[in-house]
Amino acid sequence: MNGLRPLRISVLAVATTALLGASSLTAAATSAPQEERGASTATAEETVERLIVGYKSDASEAKSDSAADEDAKDKGEETGESLDFDRRLGTGAALVDLGGKLDEQDADDVAAAFRDDPDVAYVVPDKRMYATAATPNDTEYDRQWDLFESTAGMNVPDAWDEATGDGVNVAVIDTGYVAHADLAANVVSGYDFISDPWMAQDGGGRDSNPADVGDWMDEGECGTDANGDPVPSADTNNSWHGTHVAGTIAATAGNNKGIAGIAYDATIQPVRVLGKCGGTTADIIDAITWASGGSVSGVPSNSTPADVINMSLGGEGTCDAGTQSAINSAVSRGTTIVVAAGNDNLNARLFNPASCGNVITVAASDRQGNRAYYSNYGSVVDITAPGGETPSSSANGIWSTLNTGSRSVGSDTYAAYQGTSMAAPHIAGLAALMYEATPSITPAQVESTIKSNARTLPGSCSGGCGYGLADAAATLGADSGGSGSTGGTVFTNSDNVTISDNSTVSSSITVSGISGNAPSDLEIDVDIKHTYRGDLEIAIVAPSGGSAVLKSADGDDDAANVNTTYSVDASGVTANGTWKLRVTDTYSGDTGYIDSWSLTF
Repeated sequence: MNGLRPLRISVLAVATTALLGASSLTAAATSAPQEERGASTATAEETVERLIVGYKSDASEAKSDSAADEDAKDKGEETGESLDFDRRLGTGAALVDLGGKLDEQDADDVAAAFRDDPDVAYVVPDKRMYATAATPNDTEYDRQWDLFESTAGMNVPDAWDEATGDGVNVAVIDTGYVAHADLAANVVSGYDFISDPWMAQDGGGRDSNPADVGDWMDEGECGTDANGDPVPSADTNNSWHGTHVAGTIAATAGNNKGIAGIAYDATIQPVRVLGKCGGTTADIIDAITWASGGSVSGVPSNSTPADVINMSLGGEGTCDAGTQSAINSAVSRGTTIVVAAGNDNLNARLFNPASCGNVITVAASDRQGNRAYYSNYGSVVDITAPGGETPSSSANGIWSTLNTGSRSVGSDTYAAYQGTSMAAPHIAGLAALMYEATPSITPAQVESTIKSNARTLPGSCSGGCGYGLADAAATLGADSGGSGSTGGTVFTNSDNVTISDNSTVSSSITVSGISGNAPSDLEIDVDIKHTYRGDLEIAIVAPSGGSAVLKSADGDDDAANVNTTYSVDASGVTANGTWKLRVTDTYSGDTGYIDSWSLTF
């Protein structure tokens, strides 16, 4: 997957296959009507102007334009319409002009005349398609490798057909918010919880204005460390940290400006707890409580409690009882809490709130899918998301919203940052998509669904990176039932496997955490890019070694690609173990690759 992708039209063909017995899987497939994904839905009033007619390879109409034109005219006389051959498509199919717009019934009559012809392999209407949510026009979207790159991106654009965060509120407990045109439309009222006026730098303590006025510091202004060295060790400028985090979650998309947030229709609630020299545990506890809809003395109630809280912050020491209590209460109110693992290249259990329970703790990966050199690790890490690495190139960082001001407020800009602070909002944004797709979802379900649909890190991770690299599309498929899913747990392999002429290849998925046998309606989503799918035989192989043919080779099927969901009765085999998609190319002259495939339990 790359940047501004062209319109992708995919077809979901559902076939039912029975897998019987623990060691042998037999098949009896039937096809259901095809339906279209990623395109506009046709209405009863839709008209058709052209048909796409695929002739069998040995038919004269497949080779001769004049024969195809003559056949079109014959079909026109048969149905009382004026038909003409328009042109030959790249697949070899004929585009037939219907002589004007026909209503659904008349177009069906013409299509039926072609279908009754034994020389015709298929006939489909030439429909008008529209761009989907997965093609933002934001001017700097191409810098957001973390969303779309196939190696180590989070596969976000394919999730946008299911949800964009509409109606979901994400609280960003951080440095507050500096006004930015690419975020303003999605920001709701927040609160400033910094109780120390000196740390707040805004002339007062707590108030209803969460504006980030800056967190610049002079050398030694925050005291000394355990070694007696000044903190900070040198003068620092404003970080605008909260605004950068917020942009990753919900920057406006489709506005011909800047970037696209992961949940670009969600709202951001800025909750300010970090200022000069950081923030205090007490202020953070109150912020968690208020953001999730709890009551804080002296603070007006939150009229828009958060569905998701992002905390890209932390300090040394294990989770304290006060913070844990606030987290537990927030989760009991239905709020999912996402926290950064920390940037010390140490075990995250040594840091707060990364080591707290009832949170999703996020480690950071680089552009190659390795654990980022700075990222904390360990058993308390739940999931990994892109955090970037900027020392060699800013292009490898996470690009998001910022401000130019070094010691005062400047103007809108964008910049690349690295850190688990950047990884956490990827998961907060994903959680927001999940809340839109399933409003009744619980924090525990959010966490378990993200983890069970993660994919193996393409690079290396020492120390523990949780369940792997989060995959937004797989997660939304499992959560919302979209893209052919039945709403179960989805396991995906998106690594490309080359299919050469006259060869058999396979791609594996290891299933774990599913009790008992596989379901009677196991769904197998297959996306294969191939120039002549008629050469392909596709089979599923269970962990027991038994197999079933999902698609037989059919030399007359000269269309390209297989983008299909098969339904299989796998109730006779154990779910856990290694499943394989086996693809055999039975002829020469056409090649391709397995793009991705998934199993839904």
